[in-house]
Amino acid sequence: MKIKLSPGEIIFNTFNYLFMVFIVLVMLYPLLYVLFASLSDPARLMATRGLLLGPLGFHLDAYKLVFDNPSILIGYRNTLFYVTAGTFINVLMTALGAYVLSRRNLMFRRPISLLMVFTMFFSGGLIPTFLLVGRTLGWMDNPLAILIPGAISTVNLIIMRTAFEGLPYELEEAARMDGANDFHILFRIVLPLSMPVVAVMILFYAVAHWNSYFPAMVYLRTRDLYPLQIFLRDILISNSTDSMMTGVSSSDQMPIGETIKYATIIVATVPILLIYPFLQRYFVKGVMIGAVKE
Repeated sequence: MKIKLSPGEIIFNTFNYLFMVFIVLVMLYPLLYVLFASLSDPARLMATRGLLLGPLGFHLDAYKLVFDNPSILIGYRNTLFYVTAGTFINVLMTALGAYVLSRRNLMFRRPISLLMVFTMFFSGGLIPTFLLVGRTLGWMDNPLAILIPGAISTVNLIIMRTAFEGLPYELEEAARMDGANDFHILFRIVLPLSMPVVAVMILFYAVAHWNSYFPAMVYLRTRDLYPLQIFLRDILISNSTDSMMTGVSSSDQMPIGETIKYATIIVATVPILLIYPFLQRYFVKGVMIGAVKE
């Protein structure tokens, strides 16, 4: 059955569509600009100002120089390790904490929850954290300094706890009657029934690890442990592209240096963008399940 819209509804829907298209273009164009610039002829790109609606020529020299740089490969290797190991630790610790806080018979459940929320507004700051992690724990120049201190995000813990609380309590009672302990209940019942929330947690934590660079700046001193974002920061802010342009004439170094920056941004961004479509279908459902308690 076709619903006939009034003139006011047609105008309203048209305005909404145009507004959403405008928002999409505004958010998508910066990424397209970087992609077009990375594929452009360096000399023509340096001479162009304003909008860039397509590549100026087609050159892959910048990408070749980026992938020939051993620092990029080292950064990729380390970042993949931090993302994989860090996300596993994050999701595991968050699930354990959320399961405990979602139990109705937990003693001091409310005070513990209030203490968790307290950490969202107040913290010791950078210096006490540095003294604890770097000196007391001895994790200076150690990957554990990247993986352990941020093992649980309070916001994600609250989302997952709320999702666990929404599961029928009768499932836990039935499992306990069959002899299941808390670990069996969590890993065989609660987590399989909460996969949308788990997928959202994986996305949140993985993106955070992929984009993280500040903890590595503070705690790491060996370049072989640096994540990709540290090398990206050096290229974009410190303008350290000289090591990539061995064999490039001095007159071409400045133009190619600009395209190298754009190519490095694409190389550092595309992998995490490719993950999102596989988790996108769980995104809204997972957030709503964890954010709204029935």
